[in-house]
Amino acid sequence: MKTLVLFLLSAGGALWAQTPAPTVAKLFDGQLTMIQNELVPLVEAMPADKFGFAPTQGEFKNARTFAQQASHSAAVIYAVSAAVLGEKNPADMGEHENGPASIKTKDDVVKFVKAAFAYGHKAMQTLTAENLTGMVKSPFGPGEMPRGSAASVAVWHSFDHYGQMAVYARMNGIIPPASR
Repeated sequence: MKTLVLFLLSAGGALWAQTPAPTVAKLFDGQLTMIQNELVPLVEAMPADKFGFAPTQGEFKNARTFAQQASHSAAVIYAVSAAVLGEKNPADMGEHENGPASIKTKDDVVKFVKAAFAYGHKAMQTLTAENLTGMVKSPFGPGEMPRGSAASVAVWHSFDHYGQMAVYARMNGIIPPASR
């Protein structure tokens, strides 16, 4: 029995040792894929007539609507991805970073969110161990920030707004797809 356990441990260790370390691009892109797989289905699940919903009970004065939460998340993904790429932001950030004013319908929001993630994936694919700590222009005002920090904003900021959007959905009787 002891021999079998030692064999299995050494075989498992050998397999583990053969697995190549993921690239920086793969790590960051995988994180972006995780939030994409949560946020996009939630946006698609919310009925179009609820896109204008924002809570009014409690401390929700001036809270973004569901649609604004989604388009704001997308606008920020565009902004930080442009910084990572060293490009001009291709998206209109709009008032309060809520995205273009032309976005009016559920279909518009879904399209904008999906396009932001596609652009984000493009940016994540350019990350390397060598350029991760290089400084890029901050998309949030004057100054610079490390490229890796800009890339991480696309993930943590989107998860923050996903949480708010999940609450909005539940307040409207919609169970977020990730919770089903």
